[in-house]
Parts: sequence; structure tokens; C-alpha cells
Amino acid sequence: MCIFCKIINREIPASILYEDEDVFAMLDIAQVTDGHTLVMPKEHVDNILDCPPVLLSKIISVTQMLSKDIVRKLDAKGVNVLTNANPAAGQSVMHFHMHIIPRYDESDGLILRFKENPTADIKRMENILKK
Repeated sequence: MCIFCKIINREIPASILYEDEDVFAMLDIAQVTDGHTLVMPKEHVDNILDCPPVLLSKIISVTQMLSKDIVRKLDAKGVNVLTNANPAAGQSVMHFHMHIIPRYDESDGLILRFKENPTADIKRMENILKK
């Protein structure tokens, strides 16, 4: 059984912020910024690629609700919402979860950097992906 399933089943303690019949949210034990929260399905689903659309919709709705609440209560200046799918993308726990990472300023604990690929062939990608 995965660590998140154990937490959902109350075998491991957690700081639970939200729970309903399908969705579970808790503070991340490794706080990147104050209020870093994980939102996940109670049902074990490996990642967003495997999540049934109806369940995904519920997770996204709860993520939005909690994001608004966290930003307001912690006086955050913004929020990053993200998920990783598979180890190549940085997924370390194979149970789908969304990260809510409140942002306070550019010097807080998260650094995201997008680097343009100068060799990208947009037309080629369009032709592949539109089919």
C-alpha cells in the first residue's frame, strides 16, 4: 500500500485540511512554502494520466476552493498549482496528487524556470499532435 493510501486510511498521521467521500487534502510534510498542501483522490490512482474525468473534476474543484482559502488566510501574493506524472516529471509518490504552493515573494522556497528550446519545431509538433 502506498504512503498516501496509508495516510488516507489513518495508518499514518497527517495534518488534514479537507476530506469528503472522494477527495483528501493535507499539509505537505515537506513545506516548500507555508501552507503547501496536497490534494488527492481517496481512491488509489497513479497520476493525472490515469485519473477518471469525473474524479479529476472533483479534485480540481477542491484544489481551487482550498487555493482561494489558503491565499486569503495566509495573505499569500499568489499560488502555484501543479502535479507531476511519472518519475521523469518528478513524481516521487505514485498516488495522484495536486500541489497547492502559496507564493509570498520571489525569494520563497519554489523556483520555476521555463527555458525555451531553440531547436523546437512547432509545425512538426502541431502535425503530430493534431492527428
